[in-house]
Amino acid sequence: MADKIKIALTVLIIAAGIGGFYYFNDKPGVVQAGILLATAVLAIVVFYQTAAGRATWEFVKAARVELRKVVWPSNKETMQVTLVVFAMVVLVALFLWVVDWGLLKMMRALTGQGA
Repeated sequence: MADKIKIALTVLIIAAGIGGFYYFNDKPGVVQAGILLATAVLAIVVFYQTAAGRATWEFVKAARVELRKVVWPSNKETMQVTLVVFAMVVLVALFLWVVDWGLLKMMRALTGQGA
C-alpha cells in the first residue's frame, strides 16, 4: 500500500512540475527548465523508494553492463555494409522497375491499348 501511495505521489509531483512549467510561462526559459528539472529529480527520488523503483534501477544497471559488452563495428565495416545496402536498394529498384515495365507492356498488349 505504501508503494502505491509513493507512486501516486510521484505522478502528482510530475503533474505539478508540468503545471508549474505552464503556470510560469511568462518567466524566462531557465526558470521553467529549473522547475521541470527539480520536479523530475524529486519524482525520481520518491519513485526510487518503491519496490518498482529499485527494480527499475537494477534493470538500468544490468542494461548498462550489457551495453558495455557490445562490440561496435569499425568505421570501415560500417562503410562497407552501408555501400552493400545502397547497392542492393538500387538493384531491387531496377528489378522492380523492369517488372513493372514488363507488366505494363503485357497489359497494353492484352487490352489492345498498345496499337
